[in-house]
Amino acid sequence: MRYDTERDLGGRRPASTLRKRLSVAMVGALGLALSFVAAPAACAAELRIAMTSNFSSLDPHPATAVALDLSIDSHVYSSLITMAPGSKLEPGLAASWKLVDDKTWRFELRPGVKFPNGEAVTPEVIRWNVKRIQDPKTKSPNASRYALIEDVKEVGPTTFDIVTKAPFPALPAQLTMLYIMAPKWTETHNPAIEAMGTGPYSLVEFRSGDRVVLKARDDYWGEKPAFDQVVFRIMPEPSTRVSALLAGEVDFVTGFLPIEIKRINDTGRAIAKSIPSNRVVILKFNSLKPPFKDNNLLRQAFNYAIDKQGIMEAVWHGAGALSNCQILNSQYFGYNPELKPYPYDPAKAKQLLAQAGFPNGLEIEAEVPRGRYLAGEDIVQAIAAQLGEIGVKVKITEMEFSRYFTKLQAGGMAQMGYIGTAWPTLDADGGLTALLPGFPDAYYENDTFVNLMAAARTEMNVEKRKALYAEATKNMCENPPVIFLFDQPFTYAMSPKISWQVRGDDWLRAYDFKPNN
Repeated sequence: MRYDTERDLGGRRPASTLRKRLSVAMVGALGLALSFVAAPAACAAELRIAMTSNFSSLDPHPATAVALDLSIDSHVYSSLITMAPGSKLEPGLAASWKLVDDKTWRFELRPGVKFPNGEAVTPEVIRWNVKRIQDPKTKSPNASRYALIEDVKEVGPTTFDIVTKAPFPALPAQLTMLYIMAPKWTETHNPAIEAMGTGPYSLVEFRSGDRVVLKARDDYWGEKPAFDQVVFRIMPEPSTRVSALLAGEVDFVTGFLPIEIKRINDTGRAIAKSIPSNRVVILKFNSLKPPFKDNNLLRQAFNYAIDKQGIMEAVWHGAGALSNCQILNSQYFGYNPELKPYPYDPAKAKQLLAQAGFPNGLEIEAEVPRGRYLAGEDIVQAIAAQLGEIGVKVKITEMEFSRYFTKLQAGGMAQMGYIGTAWPTLDADGGLTALLPGFPDAYYENDTFVNLMAAARTEMNVEKRKALYAEATKNMCENPPVIFLFDQPFTYAMSPKISWQVRGDDWLRAYDFKPNN
C-alpha cells in the first residue's frame, strides 16, 4: 500500500491527537477480544506461542530475526554455547572453552552427541559450519560477525581450536548465535523448508505464513523439555494475538501496546506485563544513494526535525525510553552513557535542510513492515508528518515483513526504512557490526567509524575496548546513519497455566517455559 502523509502531527498537540486515535482503535479491537468466552485449556504437554510475523526460511545460518527464524531454529538446532536468561553464557554442544592465547580459543565437545540421522558432532562438523556461514554462496548476513575466524583446527576427537585473524574477545558470545547443522544431511536436503539438528525438538510441520509444529525428542542429549509439543502460530495483527490468548487458542503473545496491559489483566484470563528490551527502533537512511549519500547535514536535519518524546508518549503512552544517539541501549557492553538525544528543533532542521542543498524541501520514500514492530506503522506516520513541517514530503510504503526483510537484505531498501535493531549477545561487537561494510543492511559509509570498530573488536583489554566503542558511538552520533528514536518496550501476556523465565532479548524458547499444574 502506498500513500502520501500530510497530517499535522508536529509538536505536542498532534501527539495527543495520535494518542486519541490509537486508543479508540485499540479499544475497539480489544473489545472484540474481550467478547470471547475462554476455551478449555489445552493439555499442559502442549505450548502454543503466537509470533508477530511470517519468516521465509528455516535455515539458521542466514537467519537474523531472533523473535522469528532464530527462535524456531533454537529448538531444532544446538549452538556450541547457549545464552541463558540474564545473558549468562552456558555450555551447549561445547562442554567447556578457554582462551589459549589472544588468537586461539579451545573448545571441548560433549562426547557422543549425534544428529538424528547418525552423523556425529565432531570438530570437522564445527569447521564445516563455520566455513558454510562464511561462504558467500550461503548469503548469510551474519558472515561479517564471524569474519575474524581464520580456521577451526582439530586437536583431538572432541577437542578443537578456533583460530582468529586478530584477537576476538566477543567470540564466545557470538557463538551462541551459530547453530550447528549436519553436513551430509544439509547437502542432500533443503534447509529452508526442512530442519534436522541436535536440539531438544524435531520439526513436525512447517506451513509458511501459518504455523510451525515441533515435537520433543526422546533422545535429546540435554534436559528433557517440559512440553511434548510446541506450536508457533503466525499472527501479524496485535488484536488477533490478544483475542487468541483470551479465547484459549494460544498460551503466549507479545507485541501489543502497553496501554492494553491493564485491560488484559482485568479479564482474569491472562497475565500481561511490560519489561525493557534490548531492541532499539530507528528509521534507517540509505546512505549509499542520494539524497543521503555524502550528505551528513541532511541526515542531521532529519534527526532535529522529529519530536521523539511526543511520538513516544502518543504511541506507547510513555513506555520505552529515548535512544541516546546510538543504536545500542544500556543493556549492551559498549553503550555510551555520555551521548544525548538530538533535541527537537524544527528551526535548526530547516536551516540544515537548506545548507544540505534543499531549501525548498524534497520528496523521499520510507518503508515499514506491517505488524513486526510495536505500532511501527503509526510511528512512521508521525515521523512523516513532522518531516512535512520542514518541507519534506514522505511517501510511505507498507509491506509484509518477510518481503520487507528480503528486500532490505538484498540492498534494495528505499531512501529510508523502519527497523528494530537488536542482537542477543548484548555486546557492541554484535550490535554495531550491523553498520559495517559487508553487512547487507548496513547502508552506511563512514571510514572513521569502520576504523574505530576494527580497533574495538580486536582489543582484549576491557576498559580500552569500552573506550574505543565510546569513540565509535560518538562518531556515529555526529554522522548519523539513522534517525535515532527509542528503546522499544517488550510487552507480553500469557495464560495463568504457564510460567516463563522473563527475558527481554527477543528469544521465544519453549524451554524457558514451564506448566504451572
